[in-house]
Amino acid sequence: MSVHYAEEVWQDRAACRGPNTSIFFPPPQFERKDDKEARERRAKAICATCSVRRECLDYALRIRDPHGIWGGLNEIERRALLEG
Repeated sequence: MSVHYAEEVWQDRAACRGPNTSIFFPPPQFERKDDKEARERRAKAICATCSVRRECLDYALRIRDPHGIWGGLNEIERRALLEG
């Protein structure tokens, strides 16, 4: 099994799949701080129920994705993990 295929398998089981995926990433227009915090709380609540949360976080750390909520962490929290 290739690495790419393995990634697709966990992504297929992710709790974030579906119509609400936009809450995991910032909108293209300006987002007020309180709106961002509310959006991130909603996304993290979904992550908290996800059976592949660890795989998602590992993937985001490996590719160093600079945006969005992955594995229950935002970009600042992931950067702190990488630097720590």
